[in-house]
Amino acid sequence: MAQLPPGIRFITSFSRDQWYRAFIFSLTFLLYASFHLSRKPISIVKGELHKHCAASHEVELSSYKESAAQIQPVKKLSNVSQCGWEPFDKNNYKQLLGALDYSFLCAYAIGMYLSGIIGERLPIRYYLTGGMLASGLFTAMFGLGYFYNIHNLWFYITAQIANGLVQTTGWPSVVTCIGNWFGKGRRGFIMGIWNSHTSVGNILGSLIAAYWVSTCWGFSFVMPGVIIAVMGIVCFLFLIEHPKDISCSCTTSSHDHEPNISTEFVVSSKTFLNGASRFRVQTPTLNAKESSKPQDPEMQHLLIDSENCSVSLNSSSVVSGEGRHGTSAISFLGALRIPGVIEFSLCLLFAKLVSYTFLFWLPLYITNVEHLDAKRAGDLSTLFDVGGIFGGILAGLISDKLEKRASTCGMMLLLAAPTLYMFSAISKMGLEATVVMLLISGALVNGPYALITTAVSADLGTHKSLKGNARALSTVTAIIDGTGSVGAALGPLLAGLISPSGWNNVFYMLMMADACALLFLLRLIQKELWCDADHTL
Repeated sequence: MAQLPPGIRFITSFSRDQWYRAFIFSLTFLLYASFHLSRKPISIVKGELHKHCAASHEVELSSYKESAAQIQPVKKLSNVSQCGWEPFDKNNYKQLLGALDYSFLCAYAIGMYLSGIIGERLPIRYYLTGGMLASGLFTAMFGLGYFYNIHNLWFYITAQIANGLVQTTGWPSVVTCIGNWFGKGRRGFIMGIWNSHTSVGNILGSLIAAYWVSTCWGFSFVMPGVIIAVMGIVCFLFLIEHPKDISCSCTTSSHDHEPNISTEFVVSSKTFLNGASRFRVQTPTLNAKESSKPQDPEMQHLLIDSENCSVSLNSSSVVSGEGRHGTSAISFLGALRIPGVIEFSLCLLFAKLVSYTFLFWLPLYITNVEHLDAKRAGDLSTLFDVGGIFGGILAGLISDKLEKRASTCGMMLLLAAPTLYMFSAISKMGLEATVVMLLISGALVNGPYALITTAVSADLGTHKSLKGNARALSTVTAIIDGTGSVGAALGPLLAGLISPSGWNNVFYMLMMADACALLFLLRLIQKELWCDADHTL
């Protein structure tokens, strides 16, 4: 018999369950990257919506009076001035651009609290698909203002509000899905890699928007809108919410690279755990010989849910979705009572304030400080997100190694504040210094933000106090990210109000926000250190 080709041997070395996990990891990564891809254009286009008026404008008009007189009616029709796109061509352009950011982020923050509660009660695949299609529509709607020559401020604010509301369908859905498929064993590292979708989406969104911004900025919104709508169709066709939806067993095949555990589940009725549907489970029977073997870290979450489920049912054979037992949707106040939810939520409020201020205002800052055009500033701003990718992975690795989520976040926040001060000073020294500081600042600013919104949210959503109720994950995620989104709304707004007095004052505001984020984690950090001391003793 001929030996199998190396590629086929590689494929068959992994179990069916492992391939499904890899598929869900990749799919949810791409789905949420498209969300951030569609949010980024507004920060790139700001430099085109308001341009610095040429000092020689009056001289040019007087020198070419006849030519200007002929062209004037055309400019009047397009309503484009030398200072940008009306109504953003006035001296109060920073406040108007800040209002665009605030309208999106305020709607996002309010909608997020409702999104998790709604998402628990609907099939995730339908809920996420609808949100992505609607988001594509409203993202493209902003760009249509260019093609239809619309200069009404409220048109753009309405598009931002609507887009902010529908984009709240994304985060609770993908975190719940990824939490269903992956256990706690290497959650920090895996979700650190997975959360790089935020930075990847920002980078792709910046590059796409920057490509069109100087020639036809309407396409900077239309193209991302088309992309997220197409990804919504992909979501509808391929997303699997839970392993049990495809009768994926909790048994992992015996391979050299993965420990084996044999768990026998008797399923009395084959109903899918999808949205409001429920499944019947009899008490799981563990093979005594196999139960002593080490568990696969990626299966840990599934096993814990099943075991806790049987305990909470008192050996009952039915898991009901009608508000009884342990699988009913958790209440808002019930989620707040989970230890750590309030502290991490408030910490994320200030951490996300810093991150989103960079997200929405960094290209304009680079344009003002480095005197670059909108395209080059947008390209350069992607380095902040490149640093964010490494920061998220590093935070996950450290927190897994130390088993201290709060301490890891606190350490990075402590380093972030002085780094921001250095960024404000060094970035004025030249392009090379700006590149280095963008990478370092991106890692330290986005590290805690990435860790809290992924691994920490998943840990709290599967907390032992929930007794195996996996449905709480969506609500817990929405509360944490919703609170963070309040900070995300405040940051760009404050930047718009403060920046006219000088960019240094904006950086002082960001440093204070980092200090506040660290302050809310002190109790949890102290608790982690005490627990470590007790173990040592």
